[in-house]
Amino acid sequence: MLSTLVAVSAAACSSGSSGSASAGTPVSGGTLSFALASDPACVDPQQFASNDSIYVTRQLVDSLTDQDPKTGKIVPWIASSWEVNSNATQFTFHIRQGVTFSDGTPLNAQSVKDNFDAVHALGAKATLGSGYLIGYQDTTVLDPSTVRVDFSKPSAQFLQATSTHSLGLLSEKTLAQTPAQRCQSVVGSGPFTLDHYTINQEVVENRRANYDWGSSLFDHSGPAYLDKLVFKVIPEQSVRTGSLESGQLDAIGGVAPDDEPGLKTAGFTLQSRVNPGIVFNLQANLSRPIVSDTVVRQAIQKAINRQQVVDTVLSPDFKAATSILSSSTLDYANLGSELATDVAGAEKLLTDDGWVPGPDGIRVKNGQKLALTAAWFSNFGPNQSSLELIQQQLKTVGIQLTLKEYSISQGTTVQKGGDWDLLWVNLTRADPDILRNNFSSSLTNYGRIPAGPLENALNAEAADADATQRATDAASAQKLIVDNDYAFPVFELTTILGVSPKTHGIEFDASSRLQFHDAWKSS
Repeated sequence: MLSTLVAVSAAACSSGSSGSASAGTPVSGGTLSFALASDPACVDPQQFASNDSIYVTRQLVDSLTDQDPKTGKIVPWIASSWEVNSNATQFTFHIRQGVTFSDGTPLNAQSVKDNFDAVHALGAKATLGSGYLIGYQDTTVLDPSTVRVDFSKPSAQFLQATSTHSLGLLSEKTLAQTPAQRCQSVVGSGPFTLDHYTINQEVVENRRANYDWGSSLFDHSGPAYLDKLVFKVIPEQSVRTGSLESGQLDAIGGVAPDDEPGLKTAGFTLQSRVNPGIVFNLQANLSRPIVSDTVVRQAIQKAINRQQVVDTVLSPDFKAATSILSSSTLDYANLGSELATDVAGAEKLLTDDGWVPGPDGIRVKNGQKLALTAAWFSNFGPNQSSLELIQQQLKTVGIQLTLKEYSISQGTTVQKGGDWDLLWVNLTRADPDILRNNFSSSLTNYGRIPAGPLENALNAEAADADATQRATDAASAQKLIVDNDYAFPVFELTTILGVSPKTHGIEFDASSRLQFHDAWKSS
């Protein structure tokens, strides 16, 4: 039996979502220049999933649904309404009429089927989307504006997944390209179209003049206000900040904590929102000999002083982690007491396990030094400083940590390769099922965690149609990750933008990614 979840108009209305404050009547026209902290690496929303790539790709594609960043409610976008059966194995969407891709082809029920089939076929190349379609059987076109998606087992997370960029809708011509080709050029139905992407330099997007099917959360209907979006790739924090202050840029991402006071004093707006999902953490690779030792992992967990990292490296906008999930995530469970710093306890664990201090202070057992490597990526400014402080904290208890930096474009290769003991990583999604994406033995599972109680909890969370039971299973999964020291949570990511006084209407969506449909510039 189908239960109707929503059947309301998809006409755009005021959302009041987390974004820049209103400053007068919006005007059309102009170019907004935004600085990214890293190269997007790919302009296909169905493949790549770094924050900077999502800022770019989110503007090019529409999704079936949207998610209210204040309430978490799923609301209409390309789908005007939908029904979900009682055990969340069947989802029926009613597609708005008159929507087209920017190449002029219609976006209809067949388009939705083709896109879901294409994401499923991408497999691991669909970094997040493949996890959203676990158990996917097929999509059936019931009529030109009605489509049914069937799963072989309950998928309670799927409705929220349809609001994400990862299941954003692309034209048939784009889907026919190779994955590599799609990383350079895509055609969507979104408010902006791709002009060009120059690797490590910029992405330029143009307003789509006839766009008229925005999310019900957008502040205005019709086309975007801006004529053009220019995303500049500027990895150096000081250069991003200096370019904003000099007027060369209208807004920047990845504001450095040290730059926050100066920007505020100079009259720039700092927009911030805590990212839901998996916090910044060091994930353990259980296939590595030393890290497979549960006592070593327990000692690492106790040795890390999360609050010291926040106080020393970050700013008051950030919070020390109290779980593997951010506190802004649906079904977050507070495990702060289990993540308390205990240096003496860490030292005792290692000593009792036979790890004794060597002449340089690094512990040794059976002739082997307690030396680990941590892989990290240059996609967030404070990463290096945070890790260098953690490096010092671990050295205090006799653990040597060597840091190995990689570019974000190397991310998938490095993570899959597993040539690391610890992996510095975070993942954003406004749904607890992000844990399954990362820790399930049947999905990415970069930490090589064997199937067992955690796998059972993750699968249960994904299947639970009952919200209360789902919260219980999500809490169980979080506790198993922390109690087994599969990962070492450190701090919650907060997205902080620096915005010029003449730039308005940049909005955060529910996953703290950016939406520029309502952005505009004053004179």
